[in-house]
Amino acid sequence: MMKRFVFAIAATTALGALALTAQDRRTATPATRAPTAVQRPIFDVVEATIPQMQSALTEGRVTSRELVLLHLARIAQYEDQLNAVVTVSKSALAEADALDRERAAGRVRGPLHGIPVALKDNIHTTNMRTTGGALAFRDLVPPYDATLTKNLQDAGAIIIAKTVMTELANWVAGSPTPMPGNYSAVGGYGINPYDPRSDPRPGFNDGRPVMGTGGSSSGIGTAASFWAANVGTETSGSVLSPSNQNMLVGIKPTVGRISRWGVIPITADQDTPGPMARTVEDAAIFFGALESAAPDPNDAATKVCTPPPNRDYRPFLKRDGLKGARIGIPRAFWYDAFTIPGQPNTRGGLNAAQKASMDEAIAALKREGAVIVDPANIPSVVTADTLRNFLLWNTCGGVDDRKGRNAGCSVDFGYGMKRDFNAWLASLGSAAPFKTLTDLRWFNITNAPLGAIKYGQSLLDMSDEMDLVADKAKYDADRAKDIALGGPEGIDAVMKAERLDALLFPGASGASISAKPGYPTIVVPFGRIPNAPTPAFPAGFNAQQTPYGVSFAGGACSEPRLIELAYSFEQATKKRVAPVLK
Repeated sequence: MMKRFVFAIAATTALGALALTAQDRRTATPATRAPTAVQRPIFDVVEATIPQMQSALTEGRVTSRELVLLHLARIAQYEDQLNAVVTVSKSALAEADALDRERAAGRVRGPLHGIPVALKDNIHTTNMRTTGGALAFRDLVPPYDATLTKNLQDAGAIIIAKTVMTELANWVAGSPTPMPGNYSAVGGYGINPYDPRSDPRPGFNDGRPVMGTGGSSSGIGTAASFWAANVGTETSGSVLSPSNQNMLVGIKPTVGRISRWGVIPITADQDTPGPMARTVEDAAIFFGALESAAPDPNDAATKVCTPPPNRDYRPFLKRDGLKGARIGIPRAFWYDAFTIPGQPNTRGGLNAAQKASMDEAIAALKREGAVIVDPANIPSVVTADTLRNFLLWNTCGGVDDRKGRNAGCSVDFGYGMKRDFNAWLASLGSAAPFKTLTDLRWFNITNAPLGAIKYGQSLLDMSDEMDLVADKAKYDADRAKDIALGGPEGIDAVMKAERLDALLFPGASGASISAKPGYPTIVVPFGRIPNAPTPAFPAGFNAQQTPYGVSFAGGACSEPRLIELAYSFEQATKKRVAPVLK
């Protein structure tokens, strides 16, 4: 009720303040600047791009304060349907006023000056709580800002809110009762704006959305124009998946492009923040602001890639970026069902609707002058060597992969979580509610009646079993295998052999293989396909079509080239449509 009350106040304030037209504001005196009746709003934030907002600010058609109020009004109007927000900033309007004063004095920090954005709720902000979606941290206000938070503030962005997320980035509950995407004990279930209803099927009717939102980041508010863009974090799919599911552009960067300091971790081996936006241009602008100008002393991985001049990715927004580009199609498993030589089971493949969408996307690439290399199968996927086959080497997750039963899977996430989560807790100093992962598990058990672990905590249990000394040899071997199968024997091998600029994956399906060696991917909105799960929806239930994009993946530090390809594809197809909210 408190959240709804705050949003109602925000909506009333926003609508009253924005009843004045631009001409009214220029001619009104202080005594006459009262809301007037039924006049056209000065600016429409729905689907507005960052450059469009910046132009309106420059031309005086809107102020940063008004942009914040307009976005707060959107939140107030639709939050009850979507549940996209965990916390709204109490200082957003004051920050907007300060940035308006800077603009009036002739200082504009860059393309994000005065633009409202949001952060995933595992990213530190000292003016808002950072919960990670966990009851244990529901009142945690960190003692320091994340490096990326500072970077955005320095760029003039206004962090208007924290978004819902899958609790602790989906490293709480695996088998036998895995946690649904975009659920947390603090935030509840996030709802996809492309079909904002709950799942009606028995066994699934616990409040989860009828259309998946992806996870663990949330693209809900960006899709619904609650803010211009948002920051997600990914360990394996958690920027790409929600971007795909909410018809957004998502950039999962090379691990180290963006500092992880001040982000609640799973494992530093694969964790990375990344931008989520409605256009490639917006995502590129946002990406440049997130990246630091120099390596972060708190994150050694930030030495991996060199930023472009002025951290500006806009020069790579080339309309003809696909001309002559060699794009590989990893047919085996990702497009066509595949049987590993010597193995009994067929794996992967697209259904008819997915295949039709990808055929259309490939045809668009050809029209833009791309050279399609088909097939461009990934060696570590098609190999008959069962010890070196990526499809036979999974991440350990859940009760079946606990200690003593984990020889055939990678312990990287479980080991990394214990190592890095405990280090994160230590970084909080006296603000930490407890000191170890073990403490968190006991808190969850004690507070289970309050909803702390609705789906259990099998992943946290598995992590806490790890002995950081005794299990290090197993971890080291598994980590080396992860990197090799994803990189040198996987993506690197096919890209070198076929001289590729990128691989094209359906939807967000290439996330896992790129994530292992820490390689970048960009997902772009493209199609809509039927939402037809198993078991099926009840007869007469009219499920809306679900978004289905395409992903461009490459090797380490290849973001500039991937942005060229993604932008060219986006401009040639322009398939994103806004959700229809009522």
